[in-house]
Amino acid sequence: MSDDDLRVLVRELEKEEDEVSFQRRVLHGRIDILRAALVARLREQVSAGEAKLADVGRLSEILTARASPKADDE
Repeated sequence: MSDDDLRVLVRELEKEEDEVSFQRRVLHGRIDILRAALVARLREQVSAGEAKLADVGRLSEILTARASPKADDE
């Protein structure tokens, strides 16, 4: 493979990487929006007395990935 061929391949792969990175950022944004919607719905259910889960703060932390779920033995 010539040097020019290698340069072309590098540019193609960099372009592909940029596209994948953009798609990843879009997906992360969508995930954040959906998590926020779930937390908002749960808060509404708790306020209305409809939710069985009382620890909305803990669920919020789990859904927003600020904390990892506790193991069963903790």
